[in-house]
Amino acid sequence: MRLQLFAHKKGGGSSRNGRDSKPKMLGVKRHQGQLVTAGSIIIRQRGTKFHPGKNVGMGRDYTIFAKVDGRVAFVKRGHDRREIDIIPVTEAQ
Repeated sequence: MRLQLFAHKKGGGSSRNGRDSKPKMLGVKRHQGQLVTAGSIIIRQRGTKFHPGKNVGMGRDYTIFAKVDGRVAFVKRGHDRREIDIIPVTEAQ
């Protein structure tokens, strides 16, 4: 009886796949007419798709946030400039 030996190599997996970046959770977080509190994030974006308007601030990463309590208003100013305003709660009533 003869014993035949073969190679012991296992199949190499694809080492070039299998990684991805985590989602950045960008987009509109509060919509037209919604009530927000001061400090609430309204939009997370890359660059200035939307610009800050009245009672609204913009963070270093272009995040638009409310400076006062109130209602969200999306406004078009000029030809292609979209701004976000917050109408304070006292004025809205």
